[in-house]
Amino acid sequence: MQIERKVIEKLLAWKEGLNSKPLILQGARQVGKTWLLKQFGELYFEQYAYFNFDQQIELKQFFETTKDPRRILDNLSLLYGKAIEPNSTLIIFDEIQECNNALNALKYFAEDAPEYKIACAGSLLGVAMGKGASFPVGKVDFIPIYPISFSEFLKQASPELHSYLEQINRIEPLPDIFFNQLAEKLKMYFISGGMPEAITTLLGTRDVLLTQQVLHNILTSFRLDFSKHIASKDIPKVNCIWSSLPSQLARDNKKFLYQTVKPGARARDYEDALTWLINSGLAYKVFCNTKPALPLSAYDDLNSFKIYLPDVGLLRRMSNLDPIVFADGERLFSEFKGALTENFVLSSLLLQFDGNPRFWRSGNLAEVDFIIQHHNSIIPVEVKSDKNVRSKSLAFYRKEFNPPMAIRFSMKNLKQDEGLINIPLFMVDYTRKILNQL
Repeated sequence: MQIERKVIEKLLAWKEGLNSKPLILQGARQVGKTWLLKQFGELYFEQYAYFNFDQQIELKQFFETTKDPRRILDNLSLLYGKAIEPNSTLIIFDEIQECNNALNALKYFAEDAPEYKIACAGSLLGVAMGKGASFPVGKVDFIPIYPISFSEFLKQASPELHSYLEQINRIEPLPDIFFNQLAEKLKMYFISGGMPEAITTLLGTRDVLLTQQVLHNILTSFRLDFSKHIASKDIPKVNCIWSSLPSQLARDNKKFLYQTVKPGARARDYEDALTWLINSGLAYKVFCNTKPALPLSAYDDLNSFKIYLPDVGLLRRMSNLDPIVFADGERLFSEFKGALTENFVLSSLLLQFDGNPRFWRSGNLAEVDFIIQHHNSIIPVEVKSDKNVRSKSLAFYRKEFNPPMAIRFSMKNLKQDEGLINIPLFMVDYTRKILNQL
C-alpha cells in the first residue's frame, strides 16, 4: 500500500528549480523519508542510486581522502554498478548524519557539480548539527518531513470522502451523511496516527491489535536510538523526559514542568536532554506568547512552553489509551483532557503555516490554545474535543485584541459567525484554504 504524500509537490519544485542545491529531508525516524526519496526517484527520474551510510560503512572512505565531486562520483558509480548520470539520476544519501565528511561534501557538489541531483535523509541531523560538526551553510536546501496528515490518510482510506472535502469552496455546514462518515474516519486516524507503517497496517489488515504492536515497536526503536546516539550519562535524562510527556499533556495546565519529569528536577539539569528530543524531531516546543504582535518570536516567554509529540497515534499508544474508546461516541477526542486532539491540531498547523504556533496566556485570566500567523494577521485558535464549544478564554482574547478572525476546531459543523469560524476537526488540514477564501 502506498500513501500519496503532498510533499512530493515540494520535491518536484526542487527538481525543476534553476538554483536547486543538494537537498536534505529532515524529520523524525520512521516518518517515511527514505520511502519518499525512493518513490520520487522511481517516478520522476530515469533511475536513482541509493546509498546508506549506516548500512554501508565503506561509503565513508569515499569522502575521507577527497572533496572532489568527480572522484567521489566515480567511486559511487563503481559501487552502484553503472554510471551516475547528471540530471537523470537521483542520488540518495540516507542516514547522512553518520558521515560528516559526506555532509560537508555537499558544499562542493553545490559549487562544482550542480547538474547532479542529490537528496539526503537524516533522522538525527538536527542533533548532529548541534554537536558543532562542520556543515555546508547556505549550500543545501531543506524540506521538513512530518507524519502523514489526516487528509493524506483519508485519500487512501476513502477516496470519495477525500474528493468531497477537496471540492468544498464555501463556508457552510456539511450534510450529516458526510459529516458522520468523516468523523468515523478521524477516529480511525487517532488509532493509527500518521506513522506510515501504522497506517498501512490498519488500513491493510483492519487489525487494531496489530496496529498497536506496530506503534509499540516504533516507540521501542526510538528508545534504542537514545542509547545509540546519546552519551551514556544523558540516556536516563532523555528517557525520563520522554516518558513524562503524556503526563505533562494530561494536566489541565499543559505547560511543561521539569518537576513532572522527576521530583526535584531542575531546568539546568534536563534542558539539554529536552533539546535533544526536539532536535531529533521527537518533540515539538510551543512557547507562550506574551503579546499577540508581529513578529511573534519577539514576545516569546522562553521559560514557559508546552511540549507535544510529533504524532497523535504515538501519543495515544504512549498513554496506554485503549482503542476500545473508538466505539464510544466521541470519547476518543475528549479523553486525556483533550490532549490527543490538541496534539492532532498542532501537527496539522505545522504543515500549513510558516513559523511554529504559540499559545497565549494572560495570567490566570485566560489561555488560548494556539495563535498562528497568516500573512500579517495573528489569529487565535481554540481547540475543543467535542461539541461543547463554550470558551471564556477565546471570548476574552477577542474582546482584548479584536483579531480579524478567530478559529475554533471542534466536532460541530463548518460555520462562520461574527468573526469566528468553526472548523470540524476532520477539516483541520484545510484551515489555510478556508482562510484564503475569506
